[in-house]
Amino acid sequence: MKPRELLDILSVTERLKDAVRHCYTSGGRRESVAEHSWMMTVMAFFMRDEFPDADMDKVIEMCIIHDLGEAFTGDIPTFEKTKEDEKREEDLLSDWIKTLPSGYAEKMQLLYEEMEEQKTQEAKIYKAIDKLEALIQHNMSDLSTWLPLEYDLQKTHGNDKVGFSEYMKELRAEILKDTLKKTGEY
Repeated sequence: MKPRELLDILSVTERLKDAVRHCYTSGGRRESVAEHSWMMTVMAFFMRDEFPDADMDKVIEMCIIHDLGEAFTGDIPTFEKTKEDEKREEDLLSDWIKTLPSGYAEKMQLLYEEMEEQKTQEAKIYKAIDKLEALIQHNMSDLSTWLPLEYDLQKTHGNDKVGFSEYMKELRAEILKDTLKKTGEY
């Protein structure tokens, strides 16, 4: 890759540092999309031993790129995002991917297709991490930052994404315990 091509890519991906999510950090400021993706990669790195048959480098790649479309649209919380929002983000991302150097464009397109299809173990691990990281971050944030609907979401969000793995089910159960302790229900 030519240096200018890399700099052009970084000028787009850097936007994720400023794209804020609705969740807050433990320090009381809004989390960025880049921070969410980074925490997901940390989770995937430390889960290697739990999934010895999975290509965890591929999972890390999925975690890194999964929200790149938000460099164009910003973050829209999952409970507000419509099909039209998803389509717009997908179209803008697809247009950008086509501008990438050929080997990278094809690789990213294949990763996105695999992530969307949710058939491989790697895609399922990535998706579970995406959902669980959001819950973990909410548990780390001050309760005063939660929206009323998040009290219930914290108990159910991601449950449908962890069933493929005993480890992910156990992690989800531990996250739920933390939620219930935080809300005074445990």
